[in-house]
Amino acid sequence: MSKTTPNAAFAAPLPNAHAASPVAGVAGVAGADIALLLEGSHPFATTGTPGWAEAMIRAFPQTTFAIVVLGDRPQDCGEMAGALPDNVLHLETHFLHDDEPGATAPGHRADEQTFAEAARWHDLLRQRGRGGHGGYGGYAQAGAAMRGLMDELGDEGRLSEHAFLHSRPAWDTIVEQYRRYCTDVPFSEYFWAVRTMHRPLWRLARIAATLMPARVYHAASTGYAGLLGAMLRYRHDRPLLVSQHAAPAHERSIDPFQSRWPRENPYRDHEHRGGGDAIEPDVSQPGYCRDLWLRFFESLDRVCYEAADEIVALYEGNRRRQVRDGAPASRTRTIPNGIDLPALAPLRAQRPEHVPQVLCLAGRVVPRKDVKTFIRAMLTVVRQCPDAQGWIVGPEDEDVAYARECRGLVQSLGLAGNVRFLGPRRIDALLPQVGVLVLSSISEALPLAVLQAFAAGVPCVVTDVGACRELIEGVGDEDMALGAAGAVVRIADPGALAREAVALLGDGQRWRAAQRAAIVRAERYYTQHATVASYRQLYQHLAAKPHADAGGRAGVGRPAPPATTATMERLSAGRCPFAGAP
Repeated sequence: MSKTTPNAAFAAPLPNAHAASPVAGVAGVAGADIALLLEGSHPFATTGTPGWAEAMIRAFPQTTFAIVVLGDRPQDCGEMAGALPDNVLHLETHFLHDDEPGATAPGHRADEQTFAEAARWHDLLRQRGRGGHGGYGGYAQAGAAMRGLMDELGDEGRLSEHAFLHSRPAWDTIVEQYRRYCTDVPFSEYFWAVRTMHRPLWRLARIAATLMPARVYHAASTGYAGLLGAMLRYRHDRPLLVSQHAAPAHERSIDPFQSRWPRENPYRDHEHRGGGDAIEPDVSQPGYCRDLWLRFFESLDRVCYEAADEIVALYEGNRRRQVRDGAPASRTRTIPNGIDLPALAPLRAQRPEHVPQVLCLAGRVVPRKDVKTFIRAMLTVVRQCPDAQGWIVGPEDEDVAYARECRGLVQSLGLAGNVRFLGPRRIDALLPQVGVLVLSSISEALPLAVLQAFAAGVPCVVTDVGACRELIEGVGDEDMALGAAGAVVRIADPGALAREAVALLGDGQRWRAAQRAAIVRAERYYTQHATVASYRQLYQHLAAKPHADAGGRAGVGRPAPPATTATMERLSAGRCPFAGAP
């Protein structure tokens, strides 16, 4: 199922700044400057603090955006928070795993050779880390094979959705793959897993065929959004930028709490804020199907990396992993999230003289946030500090059963007077009343809540996931010399979390030292000004390309008309549509 929401501006001519600059490769067609490809919630939902994508769109008011949101279920996208900004020309939302029927009319007759090529692609993916396929050459082979298959995914192609769902060659291929490789699950489970993971490919192909053109395609994750970006890049010969705003796949794959999710719904959104989301598989069950899901998403990563002109990681540890997973190092860079320092810094003056005995967890009440560990930690905290309060700030409607269990745990531990569920609230409004911000997650990328706490002068106790250790302890000699902005503990360790929180709250000198480190680190390395400036430079560089150089690097693509002298002068003079206040 999908829905399209054109903005009022979409029906009108584009602003003069863009009207003279048709999208290269699409002669005479003026489109958006940036097509932003997101997974999870759309960037203008009403709940929570504005996410990365919304902040970026508002930071470039002279840049026009087309937004594609890929979700799992309609209820996950949230309600729109009023009208879209004027620079959003187009918004469309697609739900990849709902009950929308597939194509029913056959196009070309199913082609056995095409299905054999698809099987060969799967064999290449199965070679990860083995023999000659472990390095980038192997990834490039898989990427080249996938590009060849992309051309056949249309309704009239040899690998159409109808052929995948109903043809004898598709059935024979699935049966043969099952017999060769799968030994630990029933055929019915394997069959539906294959269908569920592959069926979105045809929906992505239809999106790529109908989306308005853009000068730059920007996928805010790998996975399905990254694959859509690759399809658009090869279709329109325009550059692809990938910024990986979701937690790395290797962290998601060790999630010990995922077994509570229904087996019949193998996907859920990852970080319910537009631009920080990723649709991810249920990898809770060991065995072949678990490995199948992981290999499939690793393969999408490889195709995305091979197609991308620039690849952005939120922190250095993830950039190194991108390279290990097949991203060409020369195309990678690190651009951390930034926070609105002028808006958050005044909160420091609102703090009371004493350190509030309040521990705050900011996040959705879902298993990945491991709210139960926070609640168990509060039992130890309250035994030592009877007046301490634990605030849980975030929506409870995404996993109602888990939220109910968390509330039940509070009651069973006798913490009803100390632990409060505050629901979705703007965390910046609460930070002056917080002594320590707690992040007990078992998977994160670079959490904005921690950066917001830093800017407001609140130390943090976090689990050792994603960029959290870098945030607390620093990266490099100069950053580390600032000192620790709190403490880092193991995941699922309520005792350690409680000890570190109590130690901070009970030692004024240590707390103030952590506060100083947090403030300086945020001001020096994590400002929205620096983040926007970095993306402005990338957007200008990519938009100025006359074409995506697909023919030179990948053997695919059509050369586009060269950029005009006027366009290049406008870009170099800084009067391009990517201007905007950082």
